[in-house]
Amino acid sequence: MVVRRAAISARLRIADALDAVSGRGDALVPPRRCMGFVGDSDFRATGEEFLGHFHALAGLRAEDRVLDIGCGIGRMARVLVRVLEPPHGSYDGFDVSRDGIQWCQKRYAATAALFRFTHVDLHHPEYNPRGGGDARRLRFPYPEASFDLAIATSVFTHLLDGAVANYLAEAGRVLAPGGRLFSTWILVDEQRPPEPGAPPLHQTAGAALVADPSAPEAMVAYPREWVAARLADAGLALHVPYQRGSWTGDPGASFQDLLVATRRV
Repeated sequence: MVVRRAAISARLRIADALDAVSGRGDALVPPRRCMGFVGDSDFRATGEEFLGHFHALAGLRAEDRVLDIGCGIGRMARVLVRVLEPPHGSYDGFDVSRDGIQWCQKRYAATAALFRFTHVDLHHPEYNPRGGGDARRLRFPYPEASFDLAIATSVFTHLLDGAVANYLAEAGRVLAPGGRLFSTWILVDEQRPPEPGAPPLHQTAGAALVADPSAPEAMVAYPREWVAARLADAGLALHVPYQRGSWTGDPGASFQDLLVATRRV
């Protein structure tokens, strides 16, 4: 296994070097050997897709103060560089991956708008198994009413009940009145059940439903009504009807369900 990993790493480093020599490299796209931070989707294409959603569904503006919850290695930051403008537009992202945060801190040092990245040392069995903090008790490292737009892409699909409730409460705290939360989910909707070919889900002791009980945070779903109640608890109101995702087996705007809520004034 060690030999196999070393061989894969060597191939990816060679591919990265060839990209740089050929001019295909992009300073804000992580090297292929680091792509474990961003899952299986295409780094560039997914960022471009979500930039469209931010504009169409969440009203992204050049002057927005943006918070990226679970920013990883900058998949959403990269596309926001060409949108956010000083003096008001800015970006803050935090994540449990120290390596991902350190990579972004080096790469985003010279952007026109201010881009800042913060590491939070939380335990997560998938992304930070050695972390010591508890996501159910995390206080986002920002003052109240600091942001106009918070985004959380593929975050709540990897958190269990207590962490989700806390993250939504914290999003509500750091959003300014009228600020928007754009988030992605796997929502179980009794009125719109998924097609038979959709991934099977297993009930946990709480509200969460998971694809794999032996690794619950690998893919987590929630009843739509439960999410709506937690949003209300956080002072957030649904902004537009949620956009159904293609995970259900039907065509969708994205793979996961898209939801936008607004901080009550």
